[in-house]
Amino acid sequence: EVLGFVDRKRSVDWIVSAGGQVINLLAKGSEKHCREQLSKTLEQHVADIEATVAYAHEKGLRVNMYLEDWSNGYADSPDYVFGLIEATRSIGIGHYLLPDTLGLLSPEEVRESLTDMMARFPDQTFDFHPHNDYGLATANALAAVEVGINTIHCTINCLGERAGNASLAEVAVALRDKMGMALGIDETRITTLSRMVENFSGKWIAANTPIVGADVFTQTAGIHADGDLKGDLYVTNLSPERFGRKRVYALGKMSGKASLINNLDELGISLSKEDQAKVLERVVRLGDSKQIITSEDLPFIIADVMQSGDFEHISLLNCYINSGLDVESTASIRVKIGDEEAQGSGSGNGGFAAFFDAIEKILEPTGFDMPALIDYEVHIPRGGKINALTECIITWEWQEQDFKTRGVDSNQVLAAVKATLRMINLRMHAEAFG
Repeated sequence: EVLGFVDRKRSVDWIVSAGGQVINLLAKGSEKHCREQLSKTLEQHVADIEATVAYAHEKGLRVNMYLEDWSNGYADSPDYVFGLIEATRSIGIGHYLLPDTLGLLSPEEVRESLTDMMARFPDQTFDFHPHNDYGLATANALAAVEVGINTIHCTINCLGERAGNASLAEVAVALRDKMGMALGIDETRITTLSRMVENFSGKWIAANTPIVGADVFTQTAGIHADGDLKGDLYVTNLSPERFGRKRVYALGKMSGKASLINNLDELGISLSKEDQAKVLERVVRLGDSKQIITSEDLPFIIADVMQSGDFEHISLLNCYINSGLDVESTASIRVKIGDEEAQGSGSGNGGFAAFFDAIEKILEPTGFDMPALIDYEVHIPRGGKINALTECIITWEWQEQDFKTRGVDSNQVLAAVKATLRMINLRMHAEAFG
């Protein structure tokens, strides 16, 4: 099923050659578009449509019609819209795709316009294609379903022109929870699908994006963590487990004792109340300095506060990384593992890849298995200078669980090196103490 143009043979031919079975024919859904973009009358446009449809049928394609700018056409030139449908349904078109092309409609306008369209043409099938310019795409999708529309056009991560289309995650979950409709969608795969589309599209979603954002199952305020600890007071139908995720209690300037306890329990660490207070004070102070603190940072904060080296199983003694134009990067490193020193070298496509190759070779005799690297983020403060501190956050996967480590350095590669060493220390500690 492919979108094609009213160009008689050209679109039909390439859709057929690509194995398509349905052409969604893009026609002008408003008189203004027809007149100003095509310089044609309704009658002339219909004649072109008839020729294209006849050729499509000859080639064995089924034809639907997509009425571009329909929402404006319905409001400003309704006789044009009704005339276009009357003229084209007589040539075998029974399925029309109605887009709110510029994202102008409100839910009430969606209900009114679609109810009218279905009453005027009860023998036709209509889809609704929302856009999100006012942030109303999900609400408009639900309004369309309320009045009897059976097909809503959605995209992963709200991708689309300008502010995007309706988000599949939002619409699917809202239809289930608010209208009792099961769509046959495996909700545990929604986040995985979102991440895959991020990688392929290069368009990253905001951390607070509903359902799939990185922060949507993170409780930041200490009062929320306290409520969950005492009675799951902030648990809703939108549970993280429903989407294959876990609840996270953020550590930072808004953290309270409950946030700390939740994270300690997750890590299997027990502290006295006095030590908890000391660690919480350090967490809040780090948060005040705008540092991002993950639960994986907590063992190192504890070690620092308690002046303990228990969490440092490997440390970097020396590191030399060389990169250049049109040459493979190399790294030579020396580390201390327990009480013994080891050194090694590696190469790769970039300085960090070379370091990673070297550290893997050093650890190979120990039987240490590296987690899979899932994501790699680099943050530089806005307005920062060339020598500003760089924060690197790496997401790893181990035994089907994701976790993050961070490193900070004025050298971007060394920030990633520090994040990696922190990951190795965490894994070594887990293996040593369970």
